[in-house]
Amino acid sequence: MEKDAKIYIAGHRGLVGSALLRKLEREGYSNIIYRSSAELDLRRQERVESFLKLARPEYVVLAAAKVGGIEANQRYSADFLYDNLMIQTNVIDSAYRNGVKKLLFMGSSCIYPKYARQPIKEEYLLSGKLESTNEAYAIAKIAGLKMCQHYNQQYGTCFIAVMPSNLYGPGDNFDPDRSHVLPALLRKIHQAKVENQKEVVVWGSGTPRREFLHVDDLAEALLFLIKIGHSPQLVNIGVGKDITIRELAMMLKEIVGFKGGIVYDRTKPDGTPRKLLDISRVKHLGWQAKISLEQGIKQTYQSYLASSRVFK
Repeated sequence: MEKDAKIYIAGHRGLVGSALLRKLEREGYSNIIYRSSAELDLRRQERVESFLKLARPEYVVLAAAKVGGIEANQRYSADFLYDNLMIQTNVIDSAYRNGVKKLLFMGSSCIYPKYARQPIKEEYLLSGKLESTNEAYAIAKIAGLKMCQHYNQQYGTCFIAVMPSNLYGPGDNFDPDRSHVLPALLRKIHQAKVENQKEVVVWGSGTPRREFLHVDDLAEALLFLIKIGHSPQLVNIGVGKDITIRELAMMLKEIVGFKGGIVYDRTKPDGTPRKLLDISRVKHLGWQAKISLEQGIKQTYQSYLASSRVFK
């Protein structure tokens, strides 16, 4: 891929999109285009078609999505389904119609069955029931990756569905109602430290296991997949190991410096018991993650402290 290749990042202000933008700029790519949601509503087909017809990007990274944790997924399930279906349908189809060379579609590890064998291989998709707490989001993402596969099959496009594990890092969403488990816990534990609280309450039993991938590692993986000549249609991106939510909470407590206790509210849902991705496919291609979880959380915490959104 030439340094002046035109690259469109859909969702450049989000966690993934902003990390990829930073990576591309550091690598010297000079023709990156993007639009805010206020400038371009990706849920509106005619606007997306007009934009891509005029812009004519060679490469598209579809990182725009409506995302959130368990509570947000349950409370706004219709919005999660509608918004994500519309965004991805419009961008994928318009990318085909306007001759995009390669498109990367951002999926999620939650697309896999709730009780999938571990570690989860790409071929386990649709082999069992989904986790009910994020079913709407998962169904939308499955539709998007299947759309990529069938466009490849029918039209000969090069559209790749990327399935990352749980993401975190600078630029994350720390809103307690809408964030994922790691940033939500990080904010909650920091707030407890500032307020001298005696304990922090964590949803669920603490026993579910999760795999956490730093978003800068994902950005590196995305650029790697754009640049290589042959890419699989579906590829997991992760670190290859997981920890329990209880272990995560203790790590966060130590990094933040919170001296109180951690208690678990078992009346709240745990979600999927375990989500560890099999990353053999991407490792075989020649990529693997570099940032350790402890190192990544320390960096994320410093970023959070420096942001205007921090609880003080």
